[in-house]
Amino acid sequence: MTYSLILSYDKLTLSELEEGEQMLVQSAKEAASGAYAPYSKFGVGAAIRLRDGRLFTGNNQENAAYPSGLCAERTLLFYLGAQKLVPHIQALAVFAPRSEGPVMPCGACRQVMYEYESLAQRPWILIFAGGETDLVYRFVGVDNLLPFAFLWRPS
Repeated sequence: MTYSLILSYDKLTLSELEEGEQMLVQSAKEAASGAYAPYSKFGVGAAIRLRDGRLFTGNNQENAAYPSGLCAERTLLFYLGAQKLVPHIQALAVFAPRSEGPVMPCGACRQVMYEYESLAQRPWILIFAGGETDLVYRFVGVDNLLPFAFLWRPS
């Protein structure tokens, strides 16, 4: 028996996003400029908006003792986890200046997003952008990025 899987996302220009989402992408772009990426030269910034409107940013951090570095998404998500703010996340944007188009998260970041979104108990808005293009991908819910995610809750 064959099954089909449909992933849903919007392919938009930056100007087609609502103003708050445009600001979130701009915050991720600004955060990318602070990335510590001396090895890959591929800085990435992430920005998160909480339901109360607060904004937080992070960026990737590399290390000579590879793989000790961490992606922008997880740097920011783990910080918010340590502050007990994950349940309040509403939207996340990621931007990479050197990308040829919207930068997409790695598998590890997708898995962390999936688990943390489950703690928020509502789907997040996820926006990915990059480079000189005006193109953005907008998803609602991490399950559209990682449809067969691993989730285990110890009893």
